Amino acid sequence: MNAFVFGNATLDVICHPVDEVPRRTSISFEKSIVSPGGCGSNVAVGLSCLGVTTALVARIGSDEAGEMARRYWERLGIDCHFVRRDPERQTGVSIGLVDSAFQPRFVHTSGANALLTVDDLDLLGLAAAGGRHLHIAGFYVLPGLLDGRLPFALDRALRLGLVTSLDVVESPRMRDPELLWPCLPHLDYFLCNAHEAQRLTGEVDPARAVRVLQAHGGKTVIIKLGEEGCLVDGTLASGEQVSRRIPAPQVEVVDTTGAGDAFAAGLIAGLLRGQDLLAACESANAAGAKIVTELGAITAWLKE
Repeated sequence: MNAFVFGNATLDVICHPVDEVPRRTSISFEKSIVSPGGCGSNVAVGLSCLGVTTALVARIGSDEAGEMARRYWERLGIDCHFVRRDPERQTGVSIGLVDSAFQPRFVHTSGANALLTVDDLDLLGLAAAGGRHLHIAGFYVLPGLLDGRLPFALDRALRLGLVTSLDVVESPRMRDPELLWPCLPHLDYFLCNAHEAQRLTGEVDPARAVRVLQAHGGKTVIIKLGEEGCLVDGTLASGEQVSRRIPAPQVEVVDTTGAGDAFAAGLIAGLLRGQDLLAACESANAAGAKIVTELGAITAWLKE
């Protein structure tokens, strides 16, 4: 396995269009997608579809939703050896209501994701399996990671020779950035979108947000800017320090669900293939642009 993705896994039910949800009246919509979702699953699917041998580290329930997700993963060639099934919890479920402006809102239950902790992260096993890159997907939606032990695990991963990256994901828990700061010095790549960067740092300008994140130990910081691409600030293999906006391909948007996870998959795949930082960000933008052309977080990958 070249890449290991540690993160949340859900069953996604994506509905479009849903602009309002009245309290006592039924509503209808035109299209729906039911598929595996969650940041960890989405990144792993993207990596596998990009040709990267990938293992998923996650928790699911011993229910039909979990079995459905596992069937998808195995069909796509994702290694599920590190996916644990919990008999006491259901698989997490996310119901995505995508409005006419292509923006999703989610009704979500964590299910077995709430039990995922650093104890599920068998770093020696990952290294022995040939792991080169460890990605933490959905930091703030994984309550089991907020106990202060993740920085030590990331440091150990670096010492074992793995490249490390982390994406935060929007959550009410983001109001406490003190939970995140100790992780930053142990990450090769830190990812978030512009809104998340503002919530974490208080800075509206992404460039100023980068400075705050780097002051807390961030090495290479990448802020996703949606249709405008991304802002990357870090060091090239040559040692050159760069701060640059990388534009994204312009496409017709159908649904932005999973775009950030596809971005992470494209970035990691590019890095593993030997692309330099700027080229890998271009690959990330291309992957994010691809996924928004279909309804659902992984639908565009499955149409390959």
